[in-house]
Amino acid sequence: MLTADLNRLELSSADLVLDLGAGFGRHAFAALRRGSKVIALDSGQAEMDSVRAMFEAMREAGEISREATAEALRADLRALPFLHATFDVVICSEVMEHIFDETLALSELARVVRVGGKIAMTVPRKTPERINWALSDRYHSVPGGHIRIYSRSHLEALLASAGFQIDGHKYVHGLHSPYWWLKCLVGTENDNHRLVAMYHRFLVWDIMKSPRITRFLEQLLAPVIGKSLVIYATRVTN
Repeated sequence: MLTADLNRLELSSADLVLDLGAGFGRHAFAALRRGSKVIALDSGQAEMDSVRAMFEAMREAGEISREATAEALRADLRALPFLHATFDVVICSEVMEHIFDETLALSELARVVRVGGKIAMTVPRKTPERINWALSDRYHSVPGGHIRIYSRSHLEALLASAGFQIDGHKYVHGLHSPYWWLKCLVGTENDNHRLVAMYHRFLVWDIMKSPRITRFLEQLLAPVIGKSLVIYATRVTN
């Protein structure tokens, strides 16, 4: 399940796309299937090994065009190994809440986007995230965990200060917030708890089957309790 809407980024086969903080590559895979040239980047070695293997499997299975290219790199967001204005599109999903020096990270991100290029940045939404923090210290205090909670106005102001024009926003994953509240209540590592396991199976079923009833519930809940905020913006100044 994607957090950023690739349709809003108007991806084309000519675009060079950076999936920044790619994790296990869900946005990178979706962009590659659209024929874009994709670089997935993350600091985790295991994640990039997995993404690289999936890129190869997709090509062998004929899921991507001959023109599409894909690369998985391990690197630090605060020192990106790219020239200025390299990318047409950058997806930065659920990353900024982990970074201590948000100003440096954002300046590096902005540096590698060409003028006219697009960005989709996603972070945990303020109110659902505050509930998670209130229910569980461990949710956010583990090494590599969330170190701040973003409001939409603050994130938009940061992007504007880095030379981006805000194009719009959306809240997504309305069905996911109750799952995390439940995990925080019973213990974030207690995946075997009966209610947590049941809800997880429900979410997997929803992702795999995408039935009309859950799509309706998602549309209903996302504006109210959607777990993630997505900001769409265009680079307008160097």
